[in-house]
Amino acid sequence: MRIHIISETLFVVKGTGIHTAFINHVNLLKEQNDVEVVINNEGTGDIFHSHTYFFYYFLKGRKYKGKRVFTAHVIPDSIIGSFPVWQLFMPFVKWGLRKVYSYADVCIALSPVVKDAIIKTGAKTRIEYIPNPIDAEFWKRTDERREKGRRMLGLTEKEFVVLGVGQIMGRKGVEDFLEIAGGTDEAKFVWVGGRPWGLMTEGIFRINRKFRKSGGKVISTGQLSLEEMPYIYSAADLMIFTSYQETFGLVPLEAAASGIPVIYRDLDVYNLLYEKPFLKAKDTKEFIRLVHRMIHDTEFYNEGIKISSQLLGQFDKNRIREKLMGLYRELMNN
Repeated sequence: MRIHIISETLFVVKGTGIHTAFINHVNLLKEQNDVEVVINNEGTGDIFHSHTYFFYYFLKGRKYKGKRVFTAHVIPDSIIGSFPVWQLFMPFVKWGLRKVYSYADVCIALSPVVKDAIIKTGAKTRIEYIPNPIDAEFWKRTDERREKGRRMLGLTEKEFVVLGVGQIMGRKGVEDFLEIAGGTDEAKFVWVGGRPWGLMTEGIFRINRKFRKSGGKVISTGQLSLEEMPYIYSAADLMIFTSYQETFGLVPLEAAASGIPVIYRDLDVYNLLYEKPFLKAKDTKEFIRLVHRMIHDTEFYNEGIKISSQLLGQFDKNRIREKLMGLYRELMNN
C-alpha cells in the first residue's frame, strides 16, 4: 500500500504546527515496513492524504476519488486574531473550508471541537476523530540538550525559564505573555516564534510596540527549526500556553513530553480533548499566580511534571498509527 502525503508547507510556511504535524505523519508511517510513503511530487499512491488545502490539494487529489483523506488543522475560527480585519473574510473562509472538507472522502478531526466545526460548515464528508501523535522520545529532555538550549538562549543554569511558543499574533496570546512576564520578576521569559505571514499577520505593529515597551523582559528568538526545538524545551522550566484558539495544540504536548509542567489557557478544546486533568488558567492574573507558585513551591512544581506525563498516554504514536492504518486499509478494501 502506498500513501501519497501532501503538504504545501514544504514550499512556503514551515514555522507552523501544520508543518510539524505533516513531518510527524511522514515519520510515523515510515517507522515500519508495512506501507510506502510518497510525498508531493514524488509520484502517486493508493490513498491520498493532505494536510493543507490550497491549489495543490485540489490538483493532486483529482485522481483519488473515493480515497481522499484530509486532516483538518484549520477551522473557520482559526482566522480570528490571525489576520487583520478577519471579520471581512469570515464568510469566504466558511464557504472555502466547506469546499475543502467536502472534497475529501474522509476528514480527520484532531479534536471534538474540530469535528463540531466541520459539521457546522455543512460539509458533506465522513469525519473520523484521530488526534496528532506525540513522539515522546524525540522531545525527551537530557542534560546535554538542556545545556545546549541554555547556551542558545544566552541563559545561565540558575535562571528559572518560562517558555511561550507560537506565531507572533493576537490569537496566540503574545500580549498576555508579555503582561505575565511584566508581573513576574523571579523568572526569565522566552517567546519562540515568528511571523510566517509577514505584514498579513494580525496585530503586527501593536505587538511590536508592546515588545519594545517590555524593556527586554522577554527574549524573542524568532522562528526556530523543528530540529532546534528539543533543545529549547529542555532549556525551559515551565511552559505557559496563552493561545486563545487551537484545533489541537501540538506545542504544549511537545513541552509536556520534554518533562516540564504546562499551564494552559482554560479553553473548551482542551477540556473536551484530554482524558486526564491538566493545569489551566482563566486569565493573566491566574497565569501569574500559578507561575509564582511553580517557582516557589517545589511540591506543586513536581505535581506539574507528573500531570504532563499523564497527558501523553492518550497520544501514543503507536496507537495513533494503528488508527491511521485501519482507516487506510478500509479505504483500500472499499
